This record gives sequence, C-alpha cells and structure tokens, in this order.
Amino acid sequence: MKLLFKQRFFSWLDSYDIFDENGNTVYTVKGELSFGHQLRIYDSVGTPIALVKQKMLTFMPRFELYVKDQYLGCISREFSLFTPRYNIDFNGWHVEGNWIEWDYTIIDTSGNCVATITKELWNWTDTYTIDIPDSQSALGALMLVLAIDAEKCSRNS
Repeated sequence: MKLLFKQRFFSWLDSYDIFDENGNTVYTVKGELSFGHQLRIYDSVGTPIALVKQKMLTFMPRFELYVKDQYLGCISREFSLFTPRYNIDFNGWHVEGNWIEWDYTIIDTSGNCVATITKELWNWTDTYTIDIPDSQSALGALMLVLAIDAEKCSRNS
C-alpha cells in the first residue's frame, strides 16, 4: 500500500491530505489550535479516528499518539549532535534514516520494514510517499510521520 502525504498550501494550521495510489482520499489531517502541535486524523468520510499531540514543557520534543481517545504510545526526540534520533514507545518500532531526514524507514522488533518514507523534492509544500507493506500498519505509520514532520517544523522555525 502506498500513501501520498501532501500538506495543503493555503492553511493557517497544519493541514494534510493523504491519498492512496489511485488518488483517493484515505485520511485528512487537520491541525487544531493549541499550545504545540495537535493533529487530528479523520477517515475518508470525516470521522475523527486518531490524534497526534505534542507534549509541552519537555526538554526534547515529545508527541503522544491516540486512536479514538486511547493512548497508544509516544515518540520523542533524543539528544544527538548530528542526526536526529527518536525514541518510540509504540508497537516496538524504531526509525532508521539518512542525515538530511528526507528518507527514513520504520522497522519493527523483528527487523521487518513497517514503512518506507520518502520526501518528494520540488513541491511547494511538504509531500511524502509512504510505502507500507502491511495496510494494517498504515494509521500507525502515518501518525509517526506526522509527529516527525511536526518536530522538524518546530526545530526549523
């Protein structure tokens, strides 16, 4: 399964459309007014299904992941000098990537690829392709991509 993660060009808050390989909208993500990033994920018919919420007043950026108000885990940035590293307390997953943070892979505890994320260059807004071998992992992978993108946005501001 492939998802195209595309940030909306005209939006006051973080807002994304997530499409499948056929161009159908699978998810919509809308930023909510709050201290820090708060991204609500909606399914294709507009039902809220998940939330990525930044915890404030932490030494390093931290994002909590919820599905239907149930806490699943968190992702937090670890202190490192050259390449960002993330501590993921969610499904036993971890992130491996390159130094410019445009391409990375989410790996499970068995060493299997959960998702491969590639940033597309030459677009007006942030655009990623998320290649997910098992469609059951799509929402979790999307939540991690949103958290990493929000952390990078905060760091670059």
